[in-house]
Amino acid sequence: MIHPSVYASAAAQDDHAAPVIAYAAEAEKHTRGEPHSHARHQLFHLVSGSVTVETALGSFVVPPERALWMPSGMVHATTYLQPSSLRFLYFRPEAVRDAPATPSVIRISPLLRELILAYMAFPRDPVVADGPAGRIAAVIIDQIATEPVSPLHLPMPTSERLRRAVADLAADPASAISLQDVARRAALSQRSFERHFRAETGLSYRAWLRQARLMKAVEWLSFGEAVGDIAHRLGYEGASAFVASFRKAFGVTPGRYFADAA
Repeated sequence: MIHPSVYASAAAQDDHAAPVIAYAAEAEKHTRGEPHSHARHQLFHLVSGSVTVETALGSFVVPPERALWMPSGMVHATTYLQPSSLRFLYFRPEAVRDAPATPSVIRISPLLRELILAYMAFPRDPVVADGPAGRIAAVIIDQIATEPVSPLHLPMPTSERLRRAVADLAADPASAISLQDVARRAALSQRSFERHFRAETGLSYRAWLRQARLMKAVEWLSFGEAVGDIAHRLGYEGASAFVASFRKAFGVTPGRYFADAA
């Protein structure tokens, strides 16, 4: 049971005395959040729905029962792809030892999910550090460090001309554009494009496009779309080729991806 005060605005969370502040919310489909940042670290937990989060380091897809760790000071913008139910936790930077310096999507284990829900059952004021809520917050912080990172990050080039050349592919990776054509967009030779692209993203163009397709697949799976339809829309030779690629990236089949979060 979530305490009513947790639904109140979290706008003043930066100045709050508690090391961890909880906030629950609902978002309608197509709701967009303008670029912003927080003085606290943020854990952005999707209970249902899905969202994409854009940062200078690239884009992230957050499907149900995953969460995005967003470091303090990182500018980000959100787009909700479905009606979504959300739980946010805001952490004072000094309360989280060895906090990740970059955003990452993590799986929410059943234990962490219950801990977050238990913390949200307490009123926001007051939170006593050595009381029950404070002890739960300390366990949540420990658990976050143990959760595996999900490969739901698509790094974007840092230079404007490379970012512009692939911007539409990040949104629609099914449109297969050859290395030759995308290099031409950037007014570079194929060799120069591939060299700069790898230096800026850490991936070859082919690997980046494969990652973009897998992220889009997770997004469509969260909508309840059939595996065969997704494989066809993303240009795979067949469902089996898509399932094999998905399993290699995520360790499970598309059909088990969300089931394994329960």
